[in-house]
Amino acid sequence: MLACQWAKALGTTVIGTVGSDEKAELAKAHGCDYPIVYTRENFTQRVREITNGAGVSVVYDSIGKDTYVASLDCLSPLGLFVSFGNSSGPVPPIDSSELAGRGSLYFTRPMLFSYIAKRADLDAMAAELFDVVASGKVKTNVRQRYALSDAAKAHEDLEARKTTGSTIFLP
Repeated sequence: MLACQWAKALGTTVIGTVGSDEKAELAKAHGCDYPIVYTRENFTQRVREITNGAGVSVVYDSIGKDTYVASLDCLSPLGLFVSFGNSSGPVPPIDSSELAGRGSLYFTRPMLFSYIAKRADLDAMAAELFDVVASGKVKTNVRQRYALSDAAKAHEDLEARKTTGSTIFLP
């Protein structure tokens, strides 16, 4: 929900994948122009339809193994694949000829600590985050609250995809 809002604040068109109609409505309410329910739609085909065959310039993939190839197929030439999670398992070993054959694609697996290794970078990114929230362009949305003693239940709900938005723990 934060990523959709922030992308919209930057002026982008947002295409997202979700697992249910409820999550599609939630995504749309938070700036997703085209929520695709991947459990009943082929998201690669839908992305190609939405973009008139051109594909997208960047894919942010938190799923990993199960969506890797289809996500690559959503990219336009010189597109960027950003792998930031692996809920279905890690992506397979990267074959550079696969990236070349799909249009000279780029691949990255960012890690927060690389971006905040210098204190000045951490301060700048934190300031940017708080500025965009303070401006109202991005609204935080706490959707679940758990007692700290229920941390295991929170993790089970997260793994079972029962959560949306932010989750907080209470003492």
